[in-house]
Amino acid sequence: MKNNKTKSRNAWYWVPSLYYAEGIPYVIVMIVSVIMYKRLGISNTDIALYTSWLYLPWVIKPLWSPVVDILKTKRFWIIIMQLIIGAGLAGVAFTIPAPNFFQYTLAFLWLLAFSSATHDIAADGFYMLGLNEHDQAFYVGIRSTFYRFAMLTGQGALVVLAGYLEVATGLPPVNFEMNVKPGAAATQFINPDLLKMQRDQAELHFKMYPENPVMAAGTTAPSFADSLKAEVKNWNIKNGFYQEIKSAGEVKKEGKSWWASAVADPLEDIIRSLFGPEEIKKGSSETGNVAVLYFYLNKKPEPDEKPVFNFGWRRGDQSISLVEGIRFEFNENNWDKPALALIQIDPKLKTASSAEFEGRSGNIPLAWTITFLILAGLFVIFFFYHRFMLPKPESDVPASSKGDINPLKEFFKTFASFFKKKHIGISIAFLLIYRLGESQLVKLASPFLLDSREAGGLALTTGDVGIIYGTIGIIALTVGGILGGVLASRHGLKYWLWWMLIAINLPNTVYVFLSYVMPDSYYIIASCVAIEQFGYGFGFTAYMLYMIYVSEGDHKTAHFAITTGFMALGMMIPGMISGWLQEIIGYQHFFIWVVIATIPAFIITYFVPIDSEFGKKTEK
Repeated sequence: MKNNKTKSRNAWYWVPSLYYAEGIPYVIVMIVSVIMYKRLGISNTDIALYTSWLYLPWVIKPLWSPVVDILKTKRFWIIIMQLIIGAGLAGVAFTIPAPNFFQYTLAFLWLLAFSSATHDIAADGFYMLGLNEHDQAFYVGIRSTFYRFAMLTGQGALVVLAGYLEVATGLPPVNFEMNVKPGAAATQFINPDLLKMQRDQAELHFKMYPENPVMAAGTTAPSFADSLKAEVKNWNIKNGFYQEIKSAGEVKKEGKSWWASAVADPLEDIIRSLFGPEEIKKGSSETGNVAVLYFYLNKKPEPDEKPVFNFGWRRGDQSISLVEGIRFEFNENNWDKPALALIQIDPKLKTASSAEFEGRSGNIPLAWTITFLILAGLFVIFFFYHRFMLPKPESDVPASSKGDINPLKEFFKTFASFFKKKHIGISIAFLLIYRLGESQLVKLASPFLLDSREAGGLALTTGDVGIIYGTIGIIALTVGGILGGVLASRHGLKYWLWWMLIAINLPNTVYVFLSYVMPDSYYIIASCVAIEQFGYGFGFTAYMLYMIYVSEGDHKTAHFAITTGFMALGMMIPGMISGWLQEIIGYQHFFIWVVIATIPAFIITYFVPIDSEFGKKTEK
């Protein structure tokens, strides 16, 4: 009796915690990393490209799943992977403040991705070994629920925590109203080296000059506005207030490859000329008036204190906009210099008007370091908890200990049988194309919400994104998924397939609306995100059911793992180019492209054969 107690354990003690632990690293690698890199100033091109590469471990997961079966027990893999995940999270935390943080943190995120994918293989296998068939059916809803809780924690609570820490570690915000008046004095550019800055020994805070800015309505010469913008930009770069983040087409390096010279650059030029955002035509005799603002610290910061100042339009007349100086990084080397920003008005604005601007600051690297350290501590707890709480099923033994079969030979036989299925070519195309639009949207949704309005975004705070996208959005996603499952069980997959296809694609148009209207209402933005996520949850039900449908027959578990690889591949490849494309054509045209990219899914779905009875609830 004592031995049985050691080998078995009430599933409530380990199933919820196991699948909660399974969901956390996935959402960190796929979603939270995007938000973190955006807040740390990485370009959309690099964010989309490199975080999409992180899908690769899930793409090739079926290829190394035999290793988990052959070597050691599933229990061993779960426990050791949780320890490695904790070490990877700690590695991200400690390298965020480093000068080359992007390369270092990506290396640790790769470790997280491979460890998480391996953990998935072991956990799903262990679930079937640790429970009998009845309990497997009973706890399937429990495991899904706690996986969703993990997503809520990652996209919601952790992002909100990071946003709170950004604010808590920051300096008081700078708020002011830019007034435009006819007949006001013309802009006079003051040499930043000659600016008389007011110093004091109060708590560290930002100051602004002039304190009550006023600019003249009307126009000025384009040559003057262009030269002033160049002067502001060069000053900020020279003094280290921000590093010039260039898109792929703007990076000019000697000794370009044949591919870049013959294909990539010409292609980008064509896309930019045809679909890029409209620019002010050169040669115009007049452009809107401009004004320079100066921001500086009242005293020298501590050596480890590097406040980041995010500046942008908040509300008021959108004819008054920020054209240069969105994000400044202050430190002990440039604190005694002012950072410059340039405001410009629409040349058609001739009457008095105003707009409110805000500068928010925070120690963003410190905020995200603390967040990842908390996560690392959480996985150390998971490691010790599951070390004692996971049962020890007698069937959980490595395949290498079984002398009657050749696991590797069986794997290749099983793998080959998947590609011999009827209509497998159409099935694979469906798995790759069904989410073509969503695969690009998901990489740019958070950057769009976070980006300044001057860059085409909605200028939300990190905490706002955690609530809107990571909490309200996840709840809507979950409700949509539950509703989709209920309806599909009544009439079957074939009946609901087209409705779910429409649901996952049509709501993408809300981002077209947001990018053109640019609402500043929190409720409108949250409603739009909720609509899109509800549609995604509802429509994704068809995708999951089709994966099960394709996997029917012998080796259904292994074949389902293969379909998950194609699912990840369908997200990885389009996602890699999405940031590059967005930076060429802008958010507005990018979201229109996302809607256009949904068309192939409608075409391939027409050819997908599905049994009309599949998915319907049947009585035994």
